[in-house]
Amino acid sequence: MVSLEHIEEAGHVIAPEFRDTPLFQDDELSAALGCPMLVKIETVNPLRSFKGRGADYYMSSLPPGHRVVCASAGNFGMALAWAGRRRGVPVTVFCARDANTVKVARIRRLGARVVLAGEDFDEAKSLARTHAERERLTFVEDGDEPRIAEGAGTIAVELMPAAPDLLLVPVGNGALINGIGTWTKAHAPHTRVVGVCAAGAPAMALSWKAGAVVATSRPRTAADGVAVRLPVPAAVRTMSEVVDDMLCVDEESIARAADLAREHLGLTLEPAGALALAASLQHPVHADRPVAVLTGANP
Repeated sequence: MVSLEHIEEAGHVIAPEFRDTPLFQDDELSAALGCPMLVKIETVNPLRSFKGRGADYYMSSLPPGHRVVCASAGNFGMALAWAGRRRGVPVTVFCARDANTVKVARIRRLGARVVLAGEDFDEAKSLARTHAERERLTFVEDGDEPRIAEGAGTIAVELMPAAPDLLLVPVGNGALINGIGTWTKAHAPHTRVVGVCAAGAPAMALSWKAGAVVATSRPRTAADGVAVRLPVPAAVRTMSEVVDDMLCVDEESIARAADLAREHLGLTLEPAGALALAASLQHPVHADRPVAVLTGANP
């Protein structure tokens, strides 16, 4: 269960580099989108993504002596490596053999051991879990570990003073939207929480609609940060309680959204980081104060 008490605690525990990120409306971007869009920018930090929030909160809870293993497409691994270095926790990250080479190199520079294995993220995750069990290490799964979602939920705490009526949130393994959704539904129940998946990686959207895990074939999208084919059951269960709708966006909309962010915000978003803007391009936005959460930039 994602805890409201822990989300509040996380706001005081996680590194200040990741807290109180910019939230504003750009008039020209809003005109291009056709709606008065507020943007929550989670890229102005040492990792250029929101992942540091959950990773640092999780690491803060570990007793001394733990060694952590995870799987990552890039950003989660960088975040755990950064937080592990900060808090003295050794980290091993399993990445698929075709993972983003720039992110893999950054994970190594941050001090983590990297193992390249598996044809895609989900296969790398299975191998990471087996390795952790064999070596008696601590396996942490993005989407399953509540403290990862609780750290991400601090974004919602920062959004509430703006009184948004719609939140557009990219969805990969579900930690981000579950943290945001849990806090939002407790403090602003009429605010709609809408997840956004890449159409080429629809497993989380299909699972939310079915109310159960729906696995898909290998994802086909440039948005590698949300390229999930086998959803985490715990994440799907929580989403059924705190998410109002799920949207899918095509590759053209993702690319156009990234172009608009670069043109109007001066941000070089990675494809997954542009999903919320892509949703407002491809789907009508019926809201007076919508917020797009921009989750990651190219390293």
